[in-house]
Amino acid sequence: MTENQRNEFKKLADLYRSELLDNVMPFWMKHSIDTECGGYFSCLNRDGAVYDTDKFIWLQGREVWMLSTLYNKVEKRQDWLDAAIQGGEFLKKYGHDGNYNWYFSLTREGKPIVDPYNIFSYTFAVMAFGQLFLATGNKEYAEIAKTTFDIVLSKADNTKGKWNKLHPGTRPLKNFALPMILCNLALEIEELLEPEFLQKTIDTCISEVEQFVRPELDGLVVENIGVDGSLVDCYEGRHMNPGHSIEAMWFMMDLGRRLNRPELIERAKNTAIRMVEYGWDKEFGGIFYFMDLKGYPPQELEWDQKLWWVHIETLICMLKGYNLTGDEHCWEWFKKVHDYAWTHFADKEHPEWFGYLNRRGEVLLPLKGGKWKGCFHVPRGMFQCWKVLEELASK
Repeated sequence: MTENQRNEFKKLADLYRSELLDNVMPFWMKHSIDTECGGYFSCLNRDGAVYDTDKFIWLQGREVWMLSTLYNKVEKRQDWLDAAIQGGEFLKKYGHDGNYNWYFSLTREGKPIVDPYNIFSYTFAVMAFGQLFLATGNKEYAEIAKTTFDIVLSKADNTKGKWNKLHPGTRPLKNFALPMILCNLALEIEELLEPEFLQKTIDTCISEVEQFVRPELDGLVVENIGVDGSLVDCYEGRHMNPGHSIEAMWFMMDLGRRLNRPELIERAKNTAIRMVEYGWDKEFGGIFYFMDLKGYPPQELEWDQKLWWVHIETLICMLKGYNLTGDEHCWEWFKKVHDYAWTHFADKEHPEWFGYLNRRGEVLLPLKGGKWKGCFHVPRGMFQCWKVLEELASK
């Protein structure tokens, strides 16, 4: 490594660290904490003003996790811990039906609005209480995480349960999202799981995820396959989400590093490069949100939007790929996506990042948080990039 490269890594590490600690987290600490009712506001306008007080369980869980993670891995700041605990206590009291079936949304005060149809309310509750246990040592939090994780695994074959609107048997499909999340979740709570059970869970997750990486499509990833592992020619079967696929690949790289499996890292890196090349908008720049495998019109009208999380997850993935394999294609893609993201999503006038751009890269919605965007992808991305860049600079 040359001195110029080392200085570039250090400069970028400082940029991501500063964005996290001086910009993004102060925004959420100032505007999102509901000191009256508990939990967090996630519907925040460009300047941080609250425009809706409903509380979405997966975003509540994500914020508990983010604050606990920063406390555990960056600095033992009491304000981060206090904010995490109050969010965790709100979730513990109001977020589920008494049997750890986690609602989708609540009123500000904690009354259920939408029933527990969404598996990601469960997965982010697991992450939240797992990390909060590590921050506090409170065994009740560990039990909530383990109990909920068991429920997640039990729901793997029908994540929506009685709220599943599909008619059984006609076109059964497997979806990429849950095994992809479980790859990350298993490492998040590995301290709470028996080693044999953890290994079995990880092996199953890796096997499931790799079914969606299609060799007959030169390594492209689809979001849905038949239960027999086949491609299915319908809207759902042709559905592609480049950002989702790329995010999953850095989860796989983390697993490869944890398991000392360089071949897993290499496969994940190659898949990520394949997906970013495929998903990049060659006319306007940025990565498409949704695509159709055969180039047909997607059913999602927002298919050509450019979303914050897609680009941030790509930054993480390309840095990890470069750090773990040295593949210069990863570094080139990191720089390309970095330039696009910091030019288009970073708000020059107010803290935090825009979430939704049109295809040309113009801001569609000025919000900084809403029903789907909360205190998660931006700060997690800043943290991950900062740490990988520091590691690169120290080599």
